[in-house]
Amino acid sequence: MSNQGIYLFTTWAIPVIIAITFHEAAHGFAAHRLGDDTAWRLGRVTLNPIRHIDPFGTILLPGMLLLTGSPILFGYAKPVPVKFSALQHPRRDMILVAAAGPAINVVLAIAAGLAFHIVPFLPDTAAQWLAENLRNALLLNVMLAVFNLFPLPPLDGGRILVGLLPRPAAIAVSRIEPYGLFILIGLLILLPLLSTQFGVDVDVIGRWLSIGSRAIIKAIIVITGNG
Repeated sequence: MSNQGIYLFTTWAIPVIIAITFHEAAHGFAAHRLGDDTAWRLGRVTLNPIRHIDPFGTILLPGMLLLTGSPILFGYAKPVPVKFSALQHPRRDMILVAAAGPAINVVLAIAAGLAFHIVPFLPDTAAQWLAENLRNALLLNVMLAVFNLFPLPPLDGGRILVGLLPRPAAIAVSRIEPYGLFILIGLLILLPLLSTQFGVDVDVIGRWLSIGSRAIIKAIIVITGNG
């Protein structure tokens, strides 16, 4: 790997590890506070990234996509186990547990925006490196939050949808979960290809990410005084 490749990797690795670690730990913490101690007993309510990292999904896959210049940056961590039947109020608490991950990512994005105010006080080399880390952290955390809110199980948005729907519809949607990851990968790969091939924008996830991320990033820039 070239020096430029190593530098690029370091400016993404730290934001990726922090974003995913906090995201998964937030799910486990919320579940623990709401009555399910499964993740707590398994040591998943922790900020130790080793407990959450999937070697392929968290490191190798996004690293390869990033270094090869892929237009799609995709990865995943080991999911935090949650026994929804053990929650105090299963339907309501399912929504809260699912929302905890994206919520902490938005908090991290705001923290990154606030930390930009430190950059001018650092030496040039350190300032550039920190600024790139913070920019990537803001972008990554917002995109992770928006992406996970897409209403498809097993994404957080899918579980929130299941918690909000009437029981018959919720049961029907929840049955998608075992196939959700395959559907998601198909949508991520096939829809952009179809859009390019036929000149018609059918990239639903791409538009979801673009519109949602832009709106949240603009709000964070204003909130953190970087406008």
